[in-house]
Amino acid sequence: MSVAPAALAISAIADADVEKVVALWQRCGLTRPWNDPHADIALARRRDNSTVLVGRDNGAIVATVMVGHDGHRGWVYYVAVDPDCQKRGYGREIMAAAENWLRRADIAKLQLLVRRENAQANAFYDSLGFELSTSVMFQKWLDGRTTTPSN
Repeated sequence: MSVAPAALAISAIADADVEKVVALWQRCGLTRPWNDPHADIALARRRDNSTVLVGRDNGAIVATVMVGHDGHRGWVYYVAVDPDCQKRGYGREIMAAAENWLRRADIAKLQLLVRRENAQANAFYDSLGFELSTSVMFQKWLDGRTTTPSN
């Protein structure tokens, strides 16, 4: 008989959580040199249409998701589960929390971006019922940076 894992305690990020969340993102390989995770967290916390949710297991931050919306579509970023805590359902729990956060804001559609080469993440989102979009994504840096293939 298998025992279901205890549910995560999920809440919005607090000031004291920021460094631990950044460290988790770095450990999960989510940060990129051109995106400052501290600035991303600050931006998500500035308005009421976005936040960072953290999932705790016995007080330790083991899962995160940055969630927000533009009034029409919801988006998630920085979905992370501590590598030592994967395969316990925490990814599903933190994504369900993001979906519920968006539902409370009356947002009907959730979108996300996954790097093509990230087979594990692609399989995870497929298992949650996400579908490949028929849209093509374009990008443009507004701060003058040069676009590179890995951006």
